[in-house]
Amino acid sequence: MSSDTTCQGKSSWPELLGAKGKVAAATIEKENPLVEAQIVPKGSSVILDFRCDRVWVWVDERGIVFQVPRIG
Repeated sequence: MSSDTTCQGKSSWPELLGAKGKVAAATIEKENPLVEAQIVPKGSSVILDFRCDRVWVWVDERGIVFQVPRIG
């Protein structure tokens, strides 16, 4: 089993800070079709395993991205 964590394609989206979560998720999946963007409300728990095919999109109570989305 390989421990390689080099992921393909774009890996972070700092330009999406302040964007609507649904718009951010769609943008992420368009810019890197190898990932699935998952919207996560502030305060939620998520699994901590690293995956090259997942991006957490953290949103506040208004549905606005408050943390830089990145592969993981």
